[in-house]
Formats: sequence, structure tokens, C-alpha cells
Amino acid sequence: MSEIQVQRKKRKRQKRLNFVEQVQEETAIQNAINVTEALGELEAQGILLDIQVCPKCKSPRVKRAKSTGGDMWGHLAMLPESYECSDCGWQERLVLKATNRKMSVRDVELIREAMEFEDQ
Repeated sequence: MSEIQVQRKKRKRQKRLNFVEQVQEETAIQNAINVTEALGELEAQGILLDIQVCPKCKSPRVKRAKSTGGDMWGHLAMLPESYECSDCGWQERLVLKATNRKMSVRDVELIREAMEFEDQ
């Protein structure tokens, strides 16, 4: 295979990867918008709650992983529980929560500290 053909294959592969990343990003943005709208509607009805959200695709379809699915340590309480996303397959022990509750000063301060730590 010539060098030109190799370069063409690399460019095609990169285009496909860029397209997939763009679609995933658009899906995550749309999921975040849907969650925000749903929380706003619930708040208007006087219902305050927290929703677990996938950090990868922002889908609210996050559930606790089963022990048979590889989370035996979480079920034995030796580690925090593991969560998994039904949409993208993400699985981890940390999950984001979206809420429509009013935030306290302490919550805002914790978020600020986390953002400063992330910037370092």
C-alpha cells in the first residue's frame, strides 16, 4: 500500500471519529436540555427532587449496577455502589445529580472549590 493510500485511510478514519464525537456531543446537549426542562416543569408543580444523570451522555437513564454485572464489592458495602447508563453503557462509581432544589451557601461553596481544584 502506498503512502498516499495510508494517508487517505487515516483521513477517512479521522472524519468518522469526528462525526461520531459530534453526534455524541449533540445527544448529550439534547439530553441535558430535556432534563433541565423536566426539572423546571416539576418545580412549577411544587415537586423538588434529584435526578441521577450520566456524566458521559447526560441521560437520566442511570441505574445501580447489579452484583451479577460486576459490582459485587458495592453490594458487600466494601466500595461505593456502581452505576450504569442504559443509553451509552457508561459504568462507574460516581454519578452526577441534577436537581431543582434551592442550593445552600455551602453547596455553592463546594462547587466553587471543586472548580478551582479542577483548574489547577
